[in-house]
Amino acid sequence: MSDSAFFCALTHEGVLAVRGSDASKFLQGQLTCNLNYLDTHTSSLGARCTPKGRMQSSFRIVSQGDGCLLAMASELLDLQLADLKKYAVFSKATLTDESAHWARFGIQEGAAGLAQLGIELPAEAHAVVRQEGALFIRVSPGRAEAWLPAEHAEAFRARLAAVLPQGPLDAWLLGQVRAGIGQVFGPTHELFIPQMLNLQAVGGVSFKKGCYTGQEIVARMQYLGKLKRRQYRLALAEGDLPAPGTPLFSPVHASAVGEVVLAAGAPAGIELLAVLQGDAAEQGEIHLGAPDGPRLTVLDLPYELDRDREIQR
Repeated sequence: MSDSAFFCALTHEGVLAVRGSDASKFLQGQLTCNLNYLDTHTSSLGARCTPKGRMQSSFRIVSQGDGCLLAMASELLDLQLADLKKYAVFSKATLTDESAHWARFGIQEGAAGLAQLGIELPAEAHAVVRQEGALFIRVSPGRAEAWLPAEHAEAFRARLAAVLPQGPLDAWLLGQVRAGIGQVFGPTHELFIPQMLNLQAVGGVSFKKGCYTGQEIVARMQYLGKLKRRQYRLALAEGDLPAPGTPLFSPVHASAVGEVVLAAGAPAGIELLAVLQGDAAEQGEIHLGAPDGPRLTVLDLPYELDRDREIQR
């Protein structure tokens, strides 16, 4: 099902809502992405960092009503609410968990099916189409998300099922791995800076927006630093699906050289994203879980890192 058309429920993520007259202004000082780029037709990837530039969460953000919605790993939502509320006390912004108010579906290679339902998505990544309270977002080539008010979820699921087969969440995550879009989960909370997940290469970091929490570290790394660890895509021939945070090893070093970011089953085994030290990736002998663990093969990502292009955002 990895390359076929299907839909699935995105049950692994929750929705954090920030609403009020100061919502955008407040978030602009907290997130890596530029809220000035958000409008009714555009979403963005982004991250919330500690003052030391470590990612507490990553998310997709979209404007909605009197504020914004952020979709992130469910296990991080309470942590982010608690942390952000500490900074929102002097803003006219209210933060709540709206996970129960929204149903979200991933749709792969479903353009023809969506067209049958009267939904035409632009080809550009991050583009948003709105229809009767629902949001349809292009997240990467061939992949889209539908965000529905919860009361409309079952009716929309039935409409989707009439034009597309339902697939497993793992197949959707494989598409995310192949798109090279990393994500922070509970075990990797505060482990990575944004550039380690190539977030700046997929539009999730702005270097022109001004100050936000962790901005000094993130900007210094982009302009002055030499990033020793970044995200790669790899394949594993067989074995159990490794959890986020599982260490990777290489003969180049005596200790771990990286961690799994996200893994999913593939037709020929497992594919995953992992943060790796560059010299270990170049040497090519990477092992999962232990120095003598299963060997991984480095695969291509669908984009190139380009510092000059990235700093223009």
